[in-house]
Amino acid sequence: MLTSALTLLVFYWLLAVGALALVNLVLVRFIQSLVPPVGRFVDVGGLRLHLVDTGEKAEQSEPPLVFVHGLLGQLNHFSFALAARFPERRVVLIDRPGSGYSQTAHPQTLAAQANVLAETIERLGLHKPLMVGHSFGGAVALALALDHREKLGGLALIAPLTLMVAKPPKPFAALSNRSRLSLWFGAWTLGPVATLLRSRVARDEVFAPDPMPARFWNDGGGLLAARPSALLAASSDIVTQPQELPRMTLRYGALDLPIGVLFGAGDLVLDPRTQGEGFCAIAPDAKLTRIAGGHMLPVTRPAETEAFIRGVLARLDDMGE
Repeated sequence: MLTSALTLLVFYWLLAVGALALVNLVLVRFIQSLVPPVGRFVDVGGLRLHLVDTGEKAEQSEPPLVFVHGLLGQLNHFSFALAARFPERRVVLIDRPGSGYSQTAHPQTLAAQANVLAETIERLGLHKPLMVGHSFGGAVALALALDHREKLGGLALIAPLTLMVAKPPKPFAALSNRSRLSLWFGAWTLGPVATLLRSRVARDEVFAPDPMPARFWNDGGGLLAARPSALLAASSDIVTQPQELPRMTLRYGALDLPIGVLFGAGDLVLDPRTQGEGFCAIAPDAKLTRIAGGHMLPVTRPAETEAFIRGVLARLDDMGE
């Protein structure tokens, strides 16, 4: 009798899991219909990478700009309000490996993602671009500068992750579980729906004190973060940073390129003092700029972010990069 009951319980449990997975597949298709790819696909380092490239233009200004987004983000975070502010330059927006419509790297490490970016820069024929990295994308940009200095002209880091964070920020805490099985199970069962239901957290913590634009979920690509593949890739990003960032920190003193760091004074995701002032005290050519605002400055403060990037570009001109 007990055996039959347990068998029935397992059967219904598996049925429920299968139903949730099926619902998520339908949800993924619906999300992707609302936020389709806006760029083109290139094969880089064995990965299918999604990017937007405005291409070479007559009499365009140099250097080009390459934008790399943060955790659970994708390139629409930049196309939403910021990228079009540089019509005189070649602009490349990249979905990081595992994010947006790009395939996940194996392993999904900072170094591996930096290698993909280095190959992308070479593949597109970009000459010493200014790498613009937001949040976790700032850590990837730093890994690129450490391992492939010859590829870059400089770094413009917006609310960047620069030093190890012992405890992941609250909006991403659920993704820090090191058990891959439990992460995979969560991502394909309750994860997507839970992410959508907790969208208020994005408004209250990721964007605060700035308001979240009403069009962000579609035009800014926010909905793509609820897909199982995005959740799993973001988890890998979080898990790898304690292994890599301490080693990277030991090398920051050798960075010999212009670096600008921008932080919003009200950032609730990454501490401006630790990640901004702390980093600039180590990296010799890093300069910190503070403005009002929160963590999502490319979306909420495009004019101020543009001015910051142009300031770093001016430094590159002065140094002849």
